[in-house]
Amino acid sequence: MRRYLILSTFVLCCILSSRAQEGIPVYFDYLADNYYLVYPSMAGISEGGKIRLTARKQWFNVDEAPSLQTLNGNFRVGERSGVGAILFNDSNGYHTQTGFKFTYAHHIQVAGDFRTLNQLSFGLSAGAILSSLDESEFRSVVPDPVISGVKNTTSYFNVDFGTSYNYMEFYAHFAILNILGSGRDLYSAAEFDNLRRYLFSTGYVFGRKTRIEPSVLLQLTEFTEEATVDINAKVYRDVGDAATIWGGLSYRRSFDGAQFQQDGGFGEQRLQLFTPIVGINYKNFLFSYNYSYQSGDIRFDNGGFHQITLGYDFGQTDQEKRYDCYCPAANN
Repeated sequence: MRRYLILSTFVLCCILSSRAQEGIPVYFDYLADNYYLVYPSMAGISEGGKIRLTARKQWFNVDEAPSLQTLNGNFRVGERSGVGAILFNDSNGYHTQTGFKFTYAHHIQVAGDFRTLNQLSFGLSAGAILSSLDESEFRSVVPDPVISGVKNTTSYFNVDFGTSYNYMEFYAHFAILNILGSGRDLYSAAEFDNLRRYLFSTGYVFGRKTRIEPSVLLQLTEFTEEATVDINAKVYRDVGDAATIWGGLSYRRSFDGAQFQQDGGFGEQRLQLFTPIVGINYKNFLFSYNYSYQSGDIRFDNGGFHQITLGYDFGQTDQEKRYDCYCPAANN
């Protein structure tokens, strides 16, 4: 009975934790001019297009540690439309999810000419996810009815909606992810169908040759009522006419903590991630690296989370067609 309770509790915890990250997890790649990965309304925001490839790996010394790969591209179509597509693969222990999204965005020029970035944007993404849980290697002396012992796979469809307002160096974004709330019939234990997440972020770029960009991102998961906030700061420095080097720091903190028992007493620990990020833009190419360190007494491993982003911007070779602002997420 005790073994049954332990295994059942473990599986239930896996269900709850994976629900919080259903779809593409929101990490820190958006800080590498990759806001489209988070907000559908940013598809085709510039007069050209952007391609971003990311790879993230946690705990190199741990087998089956979480890892994520994404490939996305978006570009302008006509004067007011943008399209984009995202492919991703996310693995975490015995659970994996692979999916794609297609996006259409509509951009409204509020005022000014074509070089004035003053746009209200709306975007809608539709996609499908193939989700798997491999229970074939789960072992128990006493058979557990919760464990099927096979690889379970299912697929489902969902929709994301986003809106953005970009005015020169200022920006604000809002998105609802997994609007339909539909989930997967994957586990033999209870299923939870509410996958909706809400995101809001805003920021501003100060300065000219040397620039500073503070920003915040708020994330809320509806079912678990989890909320986190990212507080970010980036610094840009132009090097010649073709390159910009930049770096920054992000601090993520959860509003609610998890209780634990240690040395006969009880404590509460909130998620705290410190993420330095560095990068360079050279002509049409981008490279960035970030490292996330989790602080606190209760941690699975002392290692951090590594992420690399490669990017390429295209379709905007004429400098006269760029927006007349220091807005890295919009200008190519």
